[in-house]
Amino acid sequence: MRIVFMGSADVSSVVLRALVTAPTLQVVGVVTQPDRPAGRQRRLAPCDGKREAELHGLPVLTPEKLNRPEVIEQLVTWAPDVIVVVAYGQFLGARILALPPLGCINVHLSLLPLLRGAAPVHRAIAAGHDLTGVTIMQMDKGMDSGDILLQQTEPIFFDDTAGTLHDRLSALGAQLILQALPALAAGQLVPRQQNELRVTFAPKLTKEEGHIDWTLPACELALRIRAFNPWPACHTWLTILRHGRPQQERLKILQADAEPVPPGATPGEPGQLIHLAPLGPAIATGDGWLRLRAVQRAGGRVIDGAAFICGFPLTVGQRIQDAPAIP
Repeated sequence: MRIVFMGSADVSSVVLRALVTAPTLQVVGVVTQPDRPAGRQRRLAPCDGKREAELHGLPVLTPEKLNRPEVIEQLVTWAPDVIVVVAYGQFLGARILALPPLGCINVHLSLLPLLRGAAPVHRAIAAGHDLTGVTIMQMDKGMDSGDILLQQTEPIFFDDTAGTLHDRLSALGAQLILQALPALAAGQLVPRQQNELRVTFAPKLTKEEGHIDWTLPACELALRIRAFNPWPACHTWLTILRHGRPQQERLKILQADAEPVPPGATPGEPGQLIHLAPLGPAIATGDGWLRLRAVQRAGGRVIDGAAFICGFPLTVGQRIQDAPAIP
């Protein structure tokens, strides 16, 4: 089976590696996003999909616009039986969708029709779901709206972050596409339409979503901290003295637990440091307390809550900012 692969994000490298190493499959070409500025130096760097393709010596296209005539001409030259798409980031036009005899197949990291869009792993955790999965679907002109070919569930554990869940779903996606392709060629998969009444969406993440709003309930903040780890990473600001002047220092919160306010205790104002304990400081929120279990100061390493208390001059009653307040 001749395959053209389209993918850019890190999940795409996991799936591409599985396709390349499968003995009955032949990846004849790879399409990824163009190199983008990355790092502090903002130097051009390839995406994960391109790096993986180059490791295997595969021909690579990196078009700014996928549906241009010269790109379609190259796809025709590659003559794929199927196009496999994983976190590519561009819509496939009608000519590309109709090109391969077996169609264009997408590996999506959710149980469609739930969480269509760019960030299904993060949004599943942030929404408090305890179950997600992977869907292999036949692509159409819509966004993740095609018929379902194969699905498998995956639990979301209480301590999962977007990073840990993403790794498991990537491996599951690679496993499922290897099951789906020979079954698709043999006519053994029965397409199933998505239930439009159950559709939800998972829009792309923004850096601004990492800003902690202490007026939100502690349980919601704890979910967001897990969902946005490792990126964009939830963060707040602490006031520190440098050369006798107060300055704001950004603090990433990478792990935290939501706690109810104990009976008889004063809840505190949102963003107020309530008390210090060996497990970490507790911060008042809109409902309940948030216990900081793992944090990272600017330029520092990740430390647990106990080390944070020992190494930073925290004062009960001080306010943790939800945005920089001091220029």
